Amino acid sequence: MPRWILYLLLVVTALTLIPIGLIYRSSRSAKDRPRVQVVYDMDQQSYYKPQSENPFFADGQSMRQHPAGTVARGRLQGDEAFWHGTAGADTVFVEAFPLELTRELVLRGRDRYAIHCAPCHGPAGNGDGLVHRRAQALAEGTWTPPTDLTTAAIAERPVGHVYNTIANGIRSMPAYGPQIEPLDRWAIAAWVRVLQTARNATIDDVPADVRATLE
Repeated sequence: MPRWILYLLLVVTALTLIPIGLIYRSSRSAKDRPRVQVVYDMDQQSYYKPQSENPFFADGQSMRQHPAGTVARGRLQGDEAFWHGTAGADTVFVEAFPLELTRELVLRGRDRYAIHCAPCHGPAGNGDGLVHRRAQALAEGTWTPPTDLTTAAIAERPVGHVYNTIANGIRSMPAYGPQIEPLDRWAIAAWVRVLQTARNATIDDVPADVRATLE
């Protein structure tokens, strides 16, 4: 290839970068005029802010209440055991899981536990998570240590109690109900049972055909 053609290609390539640079600079620089609005209605929408007055409705409120006697689809909460972890009374917790325990549910619980619970309770549930260790290092005297979830006292609690604790909190632990859906709460409760079983298991709890792999 002749040298002049190579130089020409380099110049053309450099020139093609100039518009890209100008566009980038224009998008990052401050302007005293509003940008061009291609779809005006998408940029300038008419709406009322939450908790503001709205003369369109008789009560003058912009935020609408649910119609009386209605329930959102899938939120009937007719199964008290599933939705609340209780049976007949608020303080009577179910002893058994109100849904089928599957491998997928337990693995889901492991993942959700790692996100929401492990920072305080630790990966193995021993109450030695990173947040706890950091609070101990600060030594401010106001930190309440997380509960060791693998102790016999916690392991003996009904599974509905574990679910209720996740949903509503207990003592200094806040409620995680707003962040964790009911199905995920049961999944986490299932993983807590796995941690408790692993902590308190003996060799007799391991199937005979698997023991050889552990020795």
